[in-house]
Amino acid sequence: MSVLASTGNAPSIATQLFGSGLIGVREGLEAGIVVMILVAFLVKTDRRDALKWVWVGVGAAVAMVAAIFVGIHYGTSTVTGLAAEMIAGVASLVAVVIVTGMVLWMRTAARSISGELRAGMEKALGLGPFAVVSLAFFAVGREGVETALLMVGYAENTAGSSWPLIGLLIGLAVAAALTVLLYFGAIKIDLARFFKYTGIFLIIVAAGILSYGVRALQIAGWLAGGSTHAFDISNSFDASSWYGTVLAGIFNFRPDPTLAQAIAWVTYIAVVLPLFLRPVKSGPKPAAKPAPELTPESTS
Repeated sequence: MSVLASTGNAPSIATQLFGSGLIGVREGLEAGIVVMILVAFLVKTDRRDALKWVWVGVGAAVAMVAAIFVGIHYGTSTVTGLAAEMIAGVASLVAVVIVTGMVLWMRTAARSISGELRAGMEKALGLGPFAVVSLAFFAVGREGVETALLMVGYAENTAGSSWPLIGLLIGLAVAAALTVLLYFGAIKIDLARFFKYTGIFLIIVAAGILSYGVRALQIAGWLAGGSTHAFDISNSFDASSWYGTVLAGIFNFRPDPTLAQAIAWVTYIAVVLPLFLRPVKSGPKPAAKPAPELTPESTS
C-alpha cells in the first residue's frame, strides 16, 4: 500500500472554470489566428470556393481534439488503484514533454508561421481539396492536441468533474469571438504580449502537471521517495480556502509535496522558463516590410 494519499480536496467550480477557461482562450486564439490567416489568404486571392474545405479540415481537427479530451478526461475514471496512478503518471509526463516542445516552438515560429501557412495553402490549392483539408486539419489539430494534453492535470485532479470541460468550451467560445473581431478589425490585441504572458502561465501549469505525474508514479511504486517530503505546511495551509483551491486546481499544488516533486517542479521552471523568455534572434530583414495579414484587406 502506498504511503501517499492519491487524492485531495477537489478544486472549486470557479477554479476549474477559470483555469481551463484561460487555457481555452489562449489555445483557441492560437488556432483561431491560424484559421484567420488561411481564410484571409483565400479571400484575398479570390479562392472562396476552397473555404468549405478549410472548414472541413477545421471540423475534423476539432472532432479529433474532442475525442482525445474525452478519452483523457473520462477514460481514466474506469481504471482504479495502482493502474490508474501509472496511467496518470505516464500521461502527465508525456503531456509535459509535448506541451513544452510546442510552447518553445511557438516562441520562435510565431514570426514565420503566417508566411508558411500562406505558402502551404498556395501549394495545397494546386493539389486539390484533400490537400486543403489536410493543411487546415494539421494546422488546427496541432494547437488542439496541445490543449487536450494541457487538460491532463484537470482530468486527473477533478475526479471526473465536467466543469473543466465547460470552462474549456467557454474559453474556446471567447477565443472564437475574439478571432472574428480581429478578422474584421473591430479590436486590436497586442498578441506578442498576450502569448508571452499566457505562455508563462502554461509553463507553470506544466510544472504542476509534472509534479503531479511524479507523485502518481511514486504512488504506483515506479519512483522511490514517496515518504520523503520536501516540506509539510498542512497544518497552516487551508486547502479548502479560495487560495488553496486555486493553487490546487490550476497548478496542482499540494501542501506536502515529496522531495522528488519539489525538485522536479523547481528544475522544470529553472530550465524551461529562461528558455522561453530569452530574446528571439531576428532573422535577415526583408527588403520591404510586408503589410499586416490579419484581415482580408491587409493580407498580401
